[in-house]
Amino acid sequence: MTLENSLLIVGGTGRLTVPLPTFLIEHERGLVLFDTGLVPEAADDPHLIYGELVEEAGIEMTPDQRIDRQLATIGFRPEDITHVILSHTHLDHTGGLSLFPQAKFFIQRGELGYGYWPYPAAAAFFRQADFEPIRAIGWHEVDGDFDLFGDGSIRILACPGHTPGNASLFVQLSDRSFIIAGDTVHSTHAIEAELPASPDANTEQAIWSIRKIKRLAEAWQADIWVPHDPDQWPEFAHAPEYYS
Repeated sequence: MTLENSLLIVGGTGRLTVPLPTFLIEHERGLVLFDTGLVPEAADDPHLIYGELVEEAGIEMTPDQRIDRQLATIGFRPEDITHVILSHTHLDHTGGLSLFPQAKFFIQRGELGYGYWPYPAAAAFFRQADFEPIRAIGWHEVDGDFDLFGDGSIRILACPGHTPGNASLFVQLSDRSFIIAGDTVHSTHAIEAELPASPDANTEQAIWSIRKIKRLAEAWQADIWVPHDPDQWPEFAHAPEYYS
């Protein structure tokens, strides 16, 4: 997406093109996907899916960037995914949910209600049709920090503020650990300066959540990965490369 930087960080200026990544984690008890990107069909006809938002938010996606095709390039199919964790219900995170009906879906308490009935000022960032199919399957709502497999390797971190049920994700690998920020923060500069985003649902909570991941990263000696930061993007490996 290419957005006004003021939407991503208080005081931001100009327009900024940002990546919209998803994250795949292999665990002995399943294959875990964190966020699902844009609707796959938007690669062929973005206006059919997103209408005027295509121009307003500068939405761009090529066919090879569809989440199902990205999975295929590293040897997986959508039906291989066993767990889907959603950081929050903004449309750049919910687009691929319907591809994984066999999975268990995890979300923070309070996020679904906000996704269906967001504040008017933020309504343009939601597409309820994306998460409607999961209504019949059922969500696993978690209240606060949650250890997905009970072994400390994948922990959903409650980080409200950007939305009421926004979450980050801690991942412990064999020799390195990450906190994937989700939309708790939108740039490394915003981490240092503790700057929220202007559309955040609750500014005070957003700042406390930035402080939370900073303190946890220090305690756990984890790297904070800011998914929407184009400047940080080249610092990390991307599929087909991986961390073990």
